[in-house]
Amino acid sequence: MSSIDDIIRERKQKIKELEARGILAYPEKCERTHTIGEALLNFDNFVRERAAITLAGRIRSMREHGAIIFFHIEDESGRIQVLLKKENIREQDFELFKKYLDLGDFLEIQGTLFLTNTNEKTLEASSFRLLAKSLRPIPSEWYGLEDTEEKIRKRYLDLLINKEVKKVLDLRIEMTSLVRDFLKDRGFKEVETPILQSVYGGALAEPFITELNSLKMKLYLRIAPELYLKRLIIGGYEKIFEMGKCFRNEGIDKDHNPEFTNLELYQVWACRDDLMKLLEDLIKFLNENLGQRSVLNKENILYPFPKIDYVEFIKNKTGLDYEKDDIKKFMKYAQQQNIEYEKNISKAKLSDLIFKKLRQDIRMPTFIINQLIELSPLAKRDPEDSSRALRFYLIISGKEIANGFSELNDPQEQRKRFEEQEQKQKLGDREAHPLDKDFIEALEYGMPPTAGLGIGMDRLATVIAGVDSIKNVIFFPFLKQK
Repeated sequence: MSSIDDIIRERKQKIKELEARGILAYPEKCERTHTIGEALLNFDNFVRERAAITLAGRIRSMREHGAIIFFHIEDESGRIQVLLKKENIREQDFELFKKYLDLGDFLEIQGTLFLTNTNEKTLEASSFRLLAKSLRPIPSEWYGLEDTEEKIRKRYLDLLINKEVKKVLDLRIEMTSLVRDFLKDRGFKEVETPILQSVYGGALAEPFITELNSLKMKLYLRIAPELYLKRLIIGGYEKIFEMGKCFRNEGIDKDHNPEFTNLELYQVWACRDDLMKLLEDLIKFLNENLGQRSVLNKENILYPFPKIDYVEFIKNKTGLDYEKDDIKKFMKYAQQQNIEYEKNISKAKLSDLIFKKLRQDIRMPTFIINQLIELSPLAKRDPEDSSRALRFYLIISGKEIANGFSELNDPQEQRKRFEEQEQKQKLGDREAHPLDKDFIEALEYGMPPTAGLGIGMDRLATVIAGVDSIKNVIFFPFLKQK
């Protein structure tokens, strides 16, 4: 059995010999007239009219029977069999095919369609042309490889070999397009805000730090677009959204990737409850348009989604009473459940670590509401309970899919919250929110009542597709270097 190096060496030699014959191994142009999918869909019409068509694709299988060769070509739209008869083309071309072409090569083929005796739709070739020569053979299988990370590292091969991988990623593409359609139909305008920021903000997370050499200026990759989107609200926009990359310097697991796709939207004259209804409508819209491809359609989803109080949820699951129990009781429970936490952690942050473990039991779409104000520096305070925020999470299949709240628009209160966060930062909390003086100044010009919503698009795709890890729905998730 030839080694990979032997195969590559042999194929490079073939390229030299083809070029000596005046045949380009990588020509610029392709004269394709139809996709394979179009040829298959309109097969009867093409056969009836005996129309000549030109297809292009990658050779995926090949078998030779003397003076005839059967092979399959594939493009993104489908796969079709090709019949190459020695009597139908120039003899030198037939011999050239046998000697120089391999599985994985790209061809342009002209011919007519017919149905074989075994009822397989086939293109009978009258001519062909090499479009691109492959140097490495496509493995028929992963050579017994079971390392999931290695498959993702070579995602291009995973896509070629495993069609289920492409189905999931295609579903994500369609889901993303539907989300945009949904929002634009409801009057939201798509905008863009900076990814490089001099002051990061909009979430409690540790940022990635970089530098602008020309100005010797420290910059951060954004952890969220929130504060810039609110500046646009202050500037007069009323319904906006942005879908784009955010970056958080945190751990990697099935629900977290340092680079992720986030959707944030803001609506003026709206409150938290309005956006919970909007989110319900969005999930329903996705399910209706994706049909049985959405795993959620196989579940008995309740509308409207149940709403559970954050503190009550923890109390019912653990017996811990946030109002009455001190932090030592929370620490004892965390230790019993093997939940790791930092030495100087606050009770609020520890309760959130506990919640993150407990939420895994929530399978059906559920809103968790009234989070702690200490964890919500950008949200309005609940007027009936000053320790709570007018905030919500959407939990599906144990994952936090979305986070929203009635936006804090009081500049004096916002400054106070930022200053409290700044103190935590000085005490070593790397996820505390920095003080953004420019944003405070913008708020001082006035921001109308507004509600905001963030959706983790990677996590949403996992629950729609019914896969466990966001690595399955990100084209190139982050992996440690080999």
